[in-house]
Amino acid sequence: MTYPAAPRQTITYDTHPDQYKHWRLSCDGPVATLHLDINEDGGIKPGYKLKLNSYDLGVDIELYDALQRIRFEHPEVRTVVVTSAKDRIFCSGANIFMLGLSTHAWKVNFCKFTNETRNGIEDSSRHSGLKFIAACNGTTAGGGYELALACDEIILVDDRSSAVSLPEVPLLGVLPGTGGLTRVTDKRHVRRDRADMFCTLTEGVRAQRAKEWRLIDDYAKPQQFAEKVKQRAEQLAALSDRPTDVQGAALPPLKRVIDDAGYHYETIDVVIDRKSRRATLMVAAPSAMPANEIDAIVAAGASWWPLLMARELDDAILMLRTNDLEIGTWVLKTTGNAQFVLDADAALAKHRQHWLVREVTGMLRRTLARLDVTSRTLIALVEQDSCFAGTLAELLFAADRSYMLSLPDDPEQEAKVTLSEMNFGSYPMVNGRYRIAARFYEEEAPIAAARAAIGKPLGAAAASALGLVTATPDDLDWEDEIRLVLEERASLSPDALTAMEANLRFGPGETMETRVFGRLSAWQNWIFIRPNAVGEAGALKVFGSGNKAKFNWERV
Repeated sequence: MTYPAAPRQTITYDTHPDQYKHWRLSCDGPVATLHLDINEDGGIKPGYKLKLNSYDLGVDIELYDALQRIRFEHPEVRTVVVTSAKDRIFCSGANIFMLGLSTHAWKVNFCKFTNETRNGIEDSSRHSGLKFIAACNGTTAGGGYELALACDEIILVDDRSSAVSLPEVPLLGVLPGTGGLTRVTDKRHVRRDRADMFCTLTEGVRAQRAKEWRLIDDYAKPQQFAEKVKQRAEQLAALSDRPTDVQGAALPPLKRVIDDAGYHYETIDVVIDRKSRRATLMVAAPSAMPANEIDAIVAAGASWWPLLMARELDDAILMLRTNDLEIGTWVLKTTGNAQFVLDADAALAKHRQHWLVREVTGMLRRTLARLDVTSRTLIALVEQDSCFAGTLAELLFAADRSYMLSLPDDPEQEAKVTLSEMNFGSYPMVNGRYRIAARFYEEEAPIAAARAAIGKPLGAAAASALGLVTATPDDLDWEDEIRLVLEERASLSPDALTAMEANLRFGPGETMETRVFGRLSAWQNWIFIRPNAVGEAGALKVFGSGNKAKFNWERV
């Protein structure tokens, strides 16, 4: 299995089980097992060893790939057991020396991707008939426990030494920022006073008390541990509706080309203007009518346009987020035949109960959610050859602003925005609301008006009247107005924009996921740059050296 070469120092997110350094994936009928077996010398960057089954971005990239393989290539799998191949250690969390050496941006992007992968585990549990068991066969600390928390159930070995812990506050001067605090409270409903005690105990909590406090679901002595995990995995598998006797859809390498101009795929083209600190993402509709009957969809597999486009857009988002930090504005464009997109949407809706279509919809949902939580300005432009229809119209509603070209002298030549059923609930954001509902704060009248327009090609005036676009400059003003919008945006503080956009994108209401990302973008962001964590005598810097951290004791 080979992949396109990337320029040196470019981080890529594609891999294959044959290339894993840190995970082993095995499938036995309805149960898949992911063994974490960290290669200490296999860090994604030099300068640290991944001791005690600690992880870095490279480990998480492999985990994400393994989950994708299970979803698409192994439809027979109904339960996933996540465990360790090492004795007496499940996972000690994110590698502290990696964090101490990393830039602030690297730490935040790493935590964000980790969050998204774990949110994806829970998304598959909710929507795809996959259940996850964390079989913690040893010490489970920090990010290792946070990985366990993302699973449906946690079983801990009761060997008188193994414990679960979130020691980031006492040991590192930071927060359990990849969902630890949030899942302990929101998901597992651990009492506040117990959670407070738990998060300040460096030694953690062992099996019996951990179950009493709801930190785990069950425990077993070493002699019975494997059998208990096996029995529970089979019980959960029996509840799933995933098929048992069908062929999976292989996920071949993406046909991606990287050059100085950007990233280029079959359906996505990313062109980067470094002087203007701007990237233009062009998403192409299918070039021909896509398969719409289930046999043809299954035969198409990974080449079916909705899946191909989702995989490529997902990769493009990750590449830009990781490798192009100063490219602060992403311009979202589309092109092609709107009817072909609507045909694909009709197939997604018609066959929504089929396992493969369900997984493709999940991939689209998670990719669009990744766009929502990306700390970049998103501007959508509806131009004359645009194709913001159905699923592609979600890009319009994900944008912070959208501009649609008006042609008052020839309105028939305007691009059209066309809605489909897929715009009304199929792709919820991390706040649980679909984008049109969030756009209108769930007010019934504008949502009903938009729903009544399903299937109708909407020109600039009609789209504006329904509140689906921000502004509709005419052809005389278009170039100057768009230029001014983009230049003004590029002149503003990236920090202030990130905070503003994150506050505005989701509207009212909180979910566990929005709280996770809120902590990441606010508290963890702030704590990560304070001297108490990363100063010369900060906890992250002196960890493992034998020296004690020196804190500024002011409460701010």
